Amino acid sequence: MNAASGPPRLSMFQVLLCGAAIVTVSMGIRHGFGLWLQPITMDRGWTRETFALALAVQNLSWGLAGPVAGGLADRYGALRVLVVGALLYSLGLVLMASATSGLAFLGGAGVVLGMAQSGTTYAVVYGVIARQVAAEKRSWAMGITAAAGSFGQFLMVPVEIGLIDHWGWQSSLFLLACGALAIVPLAFGLREPPAAAAGGPRQSMGAALREAFGNRSFALLTAGYFVCGFQVVFIGVHMPSYLKDHGLKPQVAAIALALIGLFNIFGTYAAGSLGQRMPKRYILSTIYALRAVVIAVFISVPLSPGSVYVFAAVMGFLWLSTVPPTNAIVAQIFGVQYMSMLGGFVFLGHQLGSFMGAWLGGRLYDATGSYDVVWWIAIALGLFAALINLPVREAALVRGAPQPA
Repeated sequence: MNAASGPPRLSMFQVLLCGAAIVTVSMGIRHGFGLWLQPITMDRGWTRETFALALAVQNLSWGLAGPVAGGLADRYGALRVLVVGALLYSLGLVLMASATSGLAFLGGAGVVLGMAQSGTTYAVVYGVIARQVAAEKRSWAMGITAAAGSFGQFLMVPVEIGLIDHWGWQSSLFLLACGALAIVPLAFGLREPPAAAAGGPRQSMGAALREAFGNRSFALLTAGYFVCGFQVVFIGVHMPSYLKDHGLKPQVAAIALALIGLFNIFGTYAAGSLGQRMPKRYILSTIYALRAVVIAVFISVPLSPGSVYVFAAVMGFLWLSTVPPTNAIVAQIFGVQYMSMLGGFVFLGHQLGSFMGAWLGGRLYDATGSYDVVWWIAIALGLFAALINLPVREAALVRGAPQPA
């Protein structure tokens, strides 16, 4: 491990077990939100844009709060941030179930849940991993944690559709609110000693931000992450309705989302492992290019349950496989002292794309009666991201004398 990251103070097994479990719960719950689109809009008499806008705001809120949550975790340790995030997660699900107006729904499902996710997902957990896991195993460890989040997606989709079928959409959200509180005890497994969390007086936060925002590779990674967010959130939120519009049963969408989660386990683990052996920029470029090809094929062939399942499996392999290499590059270039904060800023780009994918899908559907335009936007963006990741430079920055924190 390099000197900047310091010696591990928590066992790698403990960090991976608790971090993976937290991401499993947090990402697993949110992965199935698209299943609520039609039940909620039909029961409340809302348009799809109302629901889509709330989820778009959720992603935007997550992105905007991410650097703040990450900075607090870097400075004071992840435990407090994770506990507050878990409480907000539970509150947001209760508000999502209770809202009777579009504005209230936007506040609960949008703002509160977005803030909750900023404190319970990758940026905060990856900061602990970066500080506690040796550099030569860091990309692999991030892949393990991302794979756990993928397992949560695979596990929770059938659970959530079962809850909706047997308890109704509203009661199922109350039950998930209780489940989100499981993050609280798990957070204590990521409690870092103060010295490990602070990392010593190496660089000020302001200097770290100026350094990152003046770095071309940081900007390119952020732009590529925008594309990732646009694609995955558009598909996750709108694919169930897209399939139903074309006469396929709701079970097809549920199986497709579960397949995405299942194959995402393998994709994220593979991306994290490959990141230890080859340049990560090539991994990212390949992922984005393949996404564009897969989407183009999907909308070009006749739609059937079989074509949906193949699309879900292949897209699932590519789904969150961008996460380990992107975060590993950030840690590799800038070090680990402000990993959660800088990862949060890169993730803000992802969430701006997520906002556009969720909202634009609903907006263009209501305007045109079709998702076709948005599918083609997703293809064009995939090709764009494949190109802009190639010039990323992964070498660690060489700094002058340390600056006091």
